[in-house]
Amino acid sequence: MSTPVAVIGAGPYGLSTAAHLRARGLPVRVFGSPMVSWHAQMPAGMLLKSTPAASGIHVPHGGHTLGDHCAATGERGRYESDWDIIPVEAFVQYGRWVQQRLLPDLEQVRVVSVDRRAEGFELKLDIGEQFGARAVVVATGLSGLAHLPPELAAAIPDGPSATGPVSHSSQHHDLSALAGREVVVIGAGQSALESAVLLAEAGAASVRVVARGSAAVGFGAPPDRQPRLRPSSPFGNAWSLYALSYHADAFRRLPAPLRRYLVRRVLGPLGAWWLRDRFVGRVRVTQGRRIVRATVRDGRPVLALRGADGQGGELVADHVLAATGYRMDLAALDFLGQGLRTEIVTRAGGPLLDAGFGSSVPGLYFTGLPAAASFGPVMRFVCGTQFASPRLARAVARAYG
Repeated sequence: MSTPVAVIGAGPYGLSTAAHLRARGLPVRVFGSPMVSWHAQMPAGMLLKSTPAASGIHVPHGGHTLGDHCAATGERGRYESDWDIIPVEAFVQYGRWVQQRLLPDLEQVRVVSVDRRAEGFELKLDIGEQFGARAVVVATGLSGLAHLPPELAAAIPDGPSATGPVSHSSQHHDLSALAGREVVVIGAGQSALESAVLLAEAGAASVRVVARGSAAVGFGAPPDRQPRLRPSSPFGNAWSLYALSYHADAFRRLPAPLRRYLVRRVLGPLGAWWLRDRFVGRVRVTQGRRIVRATVRDGRPVLALRGADGQGGELVADHVLAATGYRMDLAALDFLGQGLRTEIVTRAGGPLLDAGFGSSVPGLYFTGLPAAASFGPVMRFVCGTQFASPRLARAVARAYG
């Protein structure tokens, strides 16, 4: 086969998929900036919630684990046990190391359009080149999928901005820009709680977390306090986590409403065990209150809140940071042509995928977050590359090898 397989995206899933495709002898072109979401959309000083065992980019070649990277480059941390905490900067360097070793010909250009043609697809790059591909793998990660609650979105017609009254957590690389300001963080997951801590440590005048759920803000158990009589998984010891981690193929057979619920609820919201001491006493919490209205008054965001008991209140801040996660939205993947997008069947909030990660459009594959609706929450995490990439590469090889 001379016509290549195109992989769009150079984060963990794109790099892993491309490595597996090449190992099967398929011609592959890979596009994107290596680890760009991890570098540009994560705050400096962030630590990974996942353990070293759950943070490896799966490739078919030995010698490419996070530990191998540390040994080869002299990285100070070894990152081997569940007690070792990985800085995001170290993980970015690891991903770039994998790319340089296995995919040195990565093309750091942007794919601006993908359209169907008689046999396969027609792709156009931002440098003006057009070429054909027999198959296309979408591995664009979190790009364009930041979710903002509609109540907040209504207050900012021009959209969220790091320098405006309301932002999304993905828009901040340096939280010290909010030093001296009163900040409200929306959310109760790891992103919200860690952003709040980093804001406080960067000199914000005050930081308050608004947790919409009725349960108290929580933190996970450290490694030595995991349940002993439950099976282990990359996310902790629990039967549900074990099943979702190691039997993601069965997830696809669950009813669509249940799959949608599990994707949104499993593995969150919960802070990492190591974050508790940095959070308590430094960040204030308003819990059990949802935003019913948001406005901007004299340049300052104003939130009207209401609880299940009907009691309300108002919060005024200098800035609201929404750490409200990501949602799959085909419209956000605007490089896919409109005609192509209309052919993609969706279920449970994402493209409906077969066992080989193929969509309803022959030759078009999705991996990473877009695949979570079909294969479960493990697709939101780096360790999901171990499940996804070999299966996707095998399916492409069978169809086009």
